Amino acid sequence: MKLNKFVSNKARPLPVIIMADTSGSMVGDGKIDALNQSVKDMISSFSSESRLRAEIHLAIVTFGDEAVIHLPLTPAYQLEQIENFIAQGRTPLGSACTMVKELIEDKNNIPSRAYRPIIILASDGYPTDDYEKAFDALLNSERAQKATRFALSIGNDADNALLESFGNDVEAPLFFAHNAAEIARFFRAVTLSVANHSKSQKPNEPMKLEFVNGELSDDDLDIPL
Repeated sequence: MKLNKFVSNKARPLPVIIMADTSGSMVGDGKIDALNQSVKDMISSFSSESRLRAEIHLAIVTFGDEAVIHLPLTPAYQLEQIENFIAQGRTPLGSACTMVKELIEDKNNIPSRAYRPIIILASDGYPTDDYEKAFDALLNSERAQKATRFALSIGNDADNALLESFGNDVEAPLFFAHNAAEIARFFRAVTLSVANHSKSQKPNEPMKLEFVNGELSDDDLDIPL
């Protein structure tokens, strides 16, 4: 009798990639503070999740002053915390898109056995670089087309048309955060949804968030940190 029949299958990676706007405009109204705390809470939650079926991996690409891989794709259970984001500079979205495209297409980072990625784009302004080609290349890449993609419009000055074209949930292509509290509410909803998704029977299915007319539902206000 073959011993490998008794070897349990290794959990498949579930990649979660955050594209976070950290431009200078994020300083106002507590936006960068809310983003920092929201991501810290997300990491704390993900690090304690079960790894029986899906193992959450997290990566963060920030774009402010320049695009930076703030956190390489890392198994969440290995994470403790990360350095705070610092809001400064312009909004080089195109450079961030190139980095994310390279990340999701790298089979060493995301093997073919991984579940479909989840990509979250959060921004409060308009791109300041020549982003169009890089943006289209990301969205048209094979893995990004299969990924679940969410977009968050922060404040009153975001490029909502661009953000809406990024999200691929037909019922909720774009979410809105008009203040710091709503940034936290969005990320709590994402955190809970990813955690539940990783434990579901079908982690490779597209993931959804609860919403009402593009806004997060009141139920999400009670999601525990």
